[in-house]
Amino acid sequence: MFQSRTRFATGTVLALTAALSLSACGGSKSGEASASSASCVDTSGDTIKLGFLNSTSGAMAISEQTVRDSLSLAATQINAAGGILGKKIEPVVEDGASDPAVFAEKIEKLLTGDCVAAVFGGWTSASRKAMLPVVEADNGLLFYPVQYEGLEASKNIYYTGATTNQQIIPAMDFLKSKGVKTLFLAGSDYVFPRTANKIIKQYAAELGIEIVGEEYVPLDDDDWTTQVAKIVEAKPDFVFNTINGSSNVGFVKAYYEQGLSAKTTPIISVSIAEEEAPAMGKDVTGQFAAWNYFQSVKSPTNDAFIKAFQDEYGADRPTSDPMEAAYTSLYLYKALVEKADSFDVDEINDAADGVTFDAPEGTVTIDGENHHIAKTALIGQINADNQFDVVWSSEKPIEPDPFLEGYAWWDPSAE
Repeated sequence: MFQSRTRFATGTVLALTAALSLSACGGSKSGEASASSASCVDTSGDTIKLGFLNSTSGAMAISEQTVRDSLSLAATQINAAGGILGKKIEPVVEDGASDPAVFAEKIEKLLTGDCVAAVFGGWTSASRKAMLPVVEADNGLLFYPVQYEGLEASKNIYYTGATTNQQIIPAMDFLKSKGVKTLFLAGSDYVFPRTANKIIKQYAAELGIEIVGEEYVPLDDDDWTTQVAKIVEAKPDFVFNTINGSSNVGFVKAYYEQGLSAKTTPIISVSIAEEEAPAMGKDVTGQFAAWNYFQSVKSPTNDAFIKAFQDEYGADRPTSDPMEAAYTSLYLYKALVEKADSFDVDEINDAADGVTFDAPEGTVTIDGENHHIAKTALIGQINADNQFDVVWSSEKPIEPDPFLEGYAWWDPSAE
């Protein structure tokens, strides 16, 4: 039986969840007991409701709007092909407003008020952490499309973005291969960057890379002047960037204004993709990013995906990793439901292991034990067209290891 394992839950989120659950239809529910609770999902008609929960306002809108667009594209395509078990998708859309508390409130509404069969969305780990206890209490399903810090698995969440050993660790292997000796860590001040950097520091010690600085700025703060001055003083070989959202614009502005460049102090990012690169306000040619998909990936499947997206939204709209993972998530949900021959959460979970989809990034496969998918790690370097030239690849999909159980150097209890 799948065992839910999560860490870093906060008292605030749990208190909010308890309050929301008391007002939910069917009353308060908890974890395992919820599995037998009656679902309010209506499967009697010719449509099935699915929730799309993304930030279309606030600091994260710069990244999450494109995820919303890719979900809408996938829904349109699936409906044109006959739907899921013969039922057309009826999207119920909500704005998370870049606020974890709003994400918790909205997913409760979607699951127990709108009675959607599954929810697709979230970006920051703070938003996912806020939604996690709600979706578990209601025994719903959340499909989360963004790379994250790992150390989590839930029977009620499917993680279609990378976990740590599929992005952070490969990025560090790339830096080691480039001869990097010193590294500066710059991140937004919330759970993903803090946890990712804890992992980076331990692996850096294993690789013989010295961490020469570590700075954080709140997610909604664009002023990086003081922190970048410390990077200038430290003179690292590389900067590892775990900043999210529009705060990246302030970071890049300060970085270039203080004389840094891709030639002197290159950046490797894990949250700047094709749609963010041209929005930085500076020429970011030569900088690096670690993802599992780039628009530049060469395959007939990706070519068809890019064409469909640009036909729908405009030839100037790029594709990117999180939106591809969101697009993939809706098709994986379709495959899960059809394998289970049911929209029931527990029956879907029983059928999950080994479910595959020929995604734009390549064939992906669900691990039924931890609800993550195998993914190929890629490092890209930004070119003059704000596209990424692949300069490093894991060559084959990496099996997900969200708790880093296969890495002897990892000590979760260490500071």
